[in-house]
Amino acid sequence: MTTDQSATGGPRPAAGPSAASGDDSPAGPPPGPTTSTEAARAGVPDGADPASGTGGGTAPTAGAPAGTRSTDKDPVTSDARGTSGRDNDRPGTASGTGDAKAGDATNSGDARTRLGDAGAKPGAAGTSDDVTTDGDVKAVAGDAGTTGDGRAKDADGKDREDGAAEAGAAKAGTDKAGAAKEGAAKDDTDKNGDGKESGKSEEGGKEAGKPDRWAAFASAPEPRPSWVRRAARAVGRVLIHEWTLATLGSLALAVLMTWPTMRYPLHTLPQDYWDPSLQAWQMAWSGHILLTNPAQLWQSNTFFPEDWSFAFSDTLLGYAPAGMIGTGPEAAVLRYNIMFVLAHALATLGAYALARQLGAGRIGGAVAGVGYAYAPWLLAQAGHLHVISNGGIPLALAMLARGHGYSLRHGYRPERRHDGWVYTGWLVAAWQLSLGFGIGLPFAYFLGGAVVVAAVTWYVRRTWFWAVKRPFGRRLLAADLVGGLLFAGVGALLAVPYFTVKEQHPQAERTVADIGIFSPPASGFFTAPAESRIWGELHEGARAALPWHPEMTLLPGFVLYALAAGGLFFSVWKLRHRLLLLAGVVVTMVLAMGTRLFDGTYTYVPLFEHLPGWSGLRTPGRLMLWTTLLLGLLAAGAVSAFATRVREICAERIPSWPGPWLRLATLLPLVLVITEGLNVTPHPVVPQQPAAMRTVAGPLLVLPSSQNLDQPVMLWSTTRFQDVVNGGSGFTPHQLDEVRRVTLSFPDQTSVDYLRILGVRNVLLMRDQIAGTPWEVTVDAPVDGLGITREEIGQVVVYRL
Repeated sequence: MTTDQSATGGPRPAAGPSAASGDDSPAGPPPGPTTSTEAARAGVPDGADPASGTGGGTAPTAGAPAGTRSTDKDPVTSDARGTSGRDNDRPGTASGTGDAKAGDATNSGDARTRLGDAGAKPGAAGTSDDVTTDGDVKAVAGDAGTTGDGRAKDADGKDREDGAAEAGAAKAGTDKAGAAKEGAAKDDTDKNGDGKESGKSEEGGKEAGKPDRWAAFASAPEPRPSWVRRAARAVGRVLIHEWTLATLGSLALAVLMTWPTMRYPLHTLPQDYWDPSLQAWQMAWSGHILLTNPAQLWQSNTFFPEDWSFAFSDTLLGYAPAGMIGTGPEAAVLRYNIMFVLAHALATLGAYALARQLGAGRIGGAVAGVGYAYAPWLLAQAGHLHVISNGGIPLALAMLARGHGYSLRHGYRPERRHDGWVYTGWLVAAWQLSLGFGIGLPFAYFLGGAVVVAAVTWYVRRTWFWAVKRPFGRRLLAADLVGGLLFAGVGALLAVPYFTVKEQHPQAERTVADIGIFSPPASGFFTAPAESRIWGELHEGARAALPWHPEMTLLPGFVLYALAAGGLFFSVWKLRHRLLLLAGVVVTMVLAMGTRLFDGTYTYVPLFEHLPGWSGLRTPGRLMLWTTLLLGLLAAGAVSAFATRVREICAERIPSWPGPWLRLATLLPLVLVITEGLNVTPHPVVPQQPAAMRTVAGPLLVLPSSQNLDQPVMLWSTTRFQDVVNGGSGFTPHQLDEVRRVTLSFPDQTSVDYLRILGVRNVLLMRDQIAGTPWEVTVDAPVDGLGITREEIGQVVVYRL
C-alpha cells in the first residue's frame, strides 16, 4: 500500500476505496499510477479514480455497467478553484490550488465525499474508518473497505494487500515541499526549507496570495451615495409605505366623499347650520378659553348666567388644539369643515388599521374602512360632528391589539408585544372619550368589558390549556395599568361637570319615554336617509313610515350586508371568530332598537337604569356604529379570502400577475361599498354675522330666540366671546325658557326690569327675523319712558339697558 506523508510527518492512507465489495464485481486496478490512456480504456475520465468517481465525475451507481459514469459532479466547497483542467491529465500530481490529485478520492478545501460505493451492492461496500487526506476529506466505512492500518478488507473479514484496493491513487514520488495545499486549509499548509509557505503548485508555480487575475474583469464597486441621495431614498421609502399610502388615500377619499364641503369652506356647513354652528362654537370656545383662562373652561360665554354651560352637550374638547388657531365666525366655519373631512379620513384609516391588525388583507381592510366611515346611515348624521368623529374607536383598538401582539388570524404572539403601542392606544382612547360621551360612553364600557374578558381568558388559557406558558410581561402590564388609569381619569374628570349639570337641571336627564321616541323599528335597518345618492329617493316611502326618520334610517349598506353574509361561510377568520362577530352584530342591533323590542325590558332598559351615565344617551340608534364596524370586519374576512384565492390562481399563470378581469373582480367589492356611500348632503350658507356682534359688549340678548336661532348666535359670538343669554343644546334650561317667555313683549317695563335683574346690559333685535312675531309691531315703538336707548346698526336694533 502506498502512503503519503502528512504535514505532521505521520503516515496517511491514500484516498481510494476498496475494490472488494463482497460480490462478483471486479477488483480495483493494480497499484501504481493510472495513465490517461488506461483510464480512457476503462471508460473513466482523465484524472478520475474509477472506484471513487472523483476528478472527472462521480462513481457509477451500484450495478452500473463498466465504462459508464454519472453526469453529476461532486460539489467543490473550497474557495481556491483557479486551476485549469489540464492538471487532471497528470497522474499522481497535485495542482496546489484546490484540484484533486489524480487517483485520490478528495475534493479541494473541506469537501467530504463518500467512497467505496462504486459497483457495490447496498450495505456491502464501504470503508471501516475515516480516511483523511490533505484536503480534509473523509470516507465513511462499510463492511468491506480499508482498515485503519491501510490494508483492504474483504467482505468475509480477511485482509488483502492494499495494492488491489488502490484506485489509481499513486503519489508519483512527490516530496513534501512540492505537495499541493488543498484550498485555504491552514492545518495542512506545507513549508519549504526556510520556513516560508511555498504557495506554489508544481504545475504553475504561482503564488496563491496574489490577486485573482480575473478580478480585473469584475464590475466596479458601487460608489457610496451622497447624503442627499440617501435622504431622497429614505423619503421615497416613507412615501411608498403602506401606512403612508393608506393615510393619503383616506384623506383624498374623504375630500371626494364629503364634497362640496371644501368647495366653500368659509361660508357653508354640511346638512344645516344649526347643530354645526353649535359645534363650530364649541371648538372655538375650548381653544380660546384654554389659551386665556383654562379655569373657566366649563363656564362658557353662552346661556348666561348659567353655570357649567359648556357641559350642556357633548363638547368636542379633543378638538381644542384646532380651536386655538384663528378667531371669528369664518375661522370657526373653516375649522369645522376641515375637522368634518378629517373625521371621515380618521374613521376610514382607523377601521382599516383594525382590520389589518386582526389579519385582513389590504383590500379587505379598505372595505372595512370605507364601509365604516361612509355607511349610508351616517349621512343622516352629517350635522353631528360628535357622531362622525368616531375614528378613534377602531384606531385605539388596533393599537391596543398591536401592542399586545394579538390578531384574529394568529392569536396571541408574545414576540410581537410592544408597550409603546399600548400607551398610544390608551391615549387615543382617552382622546376619543374627550370628544363626547354620546359615542364615547358605549366605547368606554366596551373597552372595560374587553379588558376583563381578555384578562380572564388569558389567565384561564395560560393555567389550563397552553402547554407552553406564554408570558405577558411586566412592562406590558405597567402600560395597561398606566394607560387604563389615564383613560379612567380622563373619563372621571369629564363626567364631573355632567353630573353637576344633572343635579342642577333635572330635566336634562332622559326618561324611558324619551328613549322610545327615538327607538327605530326593525325596518330602519333597511332604510336609507334622504342624503343617500343611491337609495335616498327609492326609500322615500319607507322613511315616511318612521316616526323620527333622522335617527331611524339605519341602513349600513346592502353591499356590506352581502359581504358580511358571505364572510360567515368564506373568510380568513376562524369559525369561532366569525360566530363571535355575528353575535356582536345581533346584540348591537338589538340594543340599537332601544325600547322597540320587548319594550326594552330585557335589552336596553337594564343598561339605561343601571349603568352610570347611560341615562344621558337620548338616541339608541347611534349604537349602529358598532354594528357597522363588526359587519365591516366580517366583510373584510370575505374579501381577504377572495383576494388570497385570486393570488393562488395567478401563481399558476406565467407570468404570475393578475389579469385585468381578476384585478377588477378583486376591487369590485371596494368600488361597490364606495358607490353606496355617495351622498347628496345639502350645504347651506351660514347666516352672516351682524356688525353689532363685533362691537356691542355683553352680557347681551339676541331676539328672536329659539333653539335653532340661538345656535348661529353662539357662532357669531366667537369674535369677542362676550356673554350672551342665547344658547342651544340637548336640553333647554328653565332660565332660558323664562327669558324667552318674558321678552315676547319687549320692549316694555316688565321685560326691561327682568333683564336688568338678570344682568343683561344690551338687547339686539334682528329685523330680518321678526316677521310674524310680536316684535314686528313693537320694533319701532318709542322707548323714552323705559330708561333705555335705541340705536340702529345695519339690520339690527340695539337697545342699551
